[in-house]
Amino acid sequence: MTTLVYAYAILLAIGGLIGYLKANSMPSLIMGLLSGLLVGYSANLTTTNKKNGTQLTMALSLVLLIIMGMRFVNSGKFFPAGLVSVFSAIILVKSFLSLSQM
Repeated sequence: MTTLVYAYAILLAIGGLIGYLKANSMPSLIMGLLSGLLVGYSANLTTTNKKNGTQLTMALSLVLLIIMGMRFVNSGKFFPAGLVSVFSAIILVKSFLSLSQM
């Protein structure tokens, strides 16, 4: 699970960088890097405090799912909002299942 969350963090950071490079969007860069750092922190926290790390991962993925899901619905464009929504939903479900087994 932790490896998957690290991959999600990297995806978020790279997505922000791509948004900056393609559209010169500083907000994309800042939010992508910030989201990636926070999710990376939650993955790291999972290694020392599994319950708190998993709860933080769930909270972050839920927030990203809501925000990016709304953007996807409004724009109809799968990239980047739809893609982030799908990954966020996967992480949210996997985190919930992991937490329910603790």
